[in-house]
Amino acid sequence: MASLTGFDASQVEPSVAFEPLPAGKYVAKLVESTQKPTRDTKGKFLELKFQIIDGPCQGRFVWTRLCLEHANPVTIQIARAQLSALCRCVGVLQPRDSVELHNLPVVIVVRLTTRKDTREPTNEIKGFEKHQGAGQAPQANTVPNGGNSYAGTTPPWKR
Repeated sequence: MASLTGFDASQVEPSVAFEPLPAGKYVAKLVESTQKPTRDTKGKFLELKFQIIDGPCQGRFVWTRLCLEHANPVTIQIARAQLSALCRCVGVLQPRDSVELHNLPVVIVVRLTTRKDTREPTNEIKGFEKHQGAGQAPQANTVPNGGNSYAGTTPPWKR
C-alpha cells in the first residue's frame, strides 16, 4: 500500500494511450542515452530515446537499442553501422560520450513492426538521415545496415 495524500486527480490531466507513429521520416533529436546490460548480462546495449521536434507528432518519443557488446559479431557490426550513421548525420564523427549526440536535429526513419511477444504494433527506427535546411537537397551515402546516412562534417558548434 502507498500513501496518496495530497493527490487530486481532478487537478492533473490524465495520460492517454499512444498508438505507434505511422511509418515515415521524422525530424527528431536524441534526448536520452543509457548503456544497459543485455537480458543475459553477457553484453551491453545503448538505449537511445529520440523526441520528435517537428510536425503533427511533435513531442512524441521513439526508442532504439544498439547492441554494442554481444557474443555475435554480426550484431555488433549492425549496431556500430547504425551508430556511425547517426554520428555522420549529426556531424559528430568521434564522440567520446553519447551525450555529445544529444539535442542535435536528425531525421529518423521509422517503420511499423509487430512485437514478437505481444503481437502488438510498435515502432522501430530503421535508419537516420541528415536534417536538411530549407532548399538543400540530401546527398545519400549507403551504410552497411541498409539505411541511409548523409555525410555531415559541420561541427555542432558551427550550426
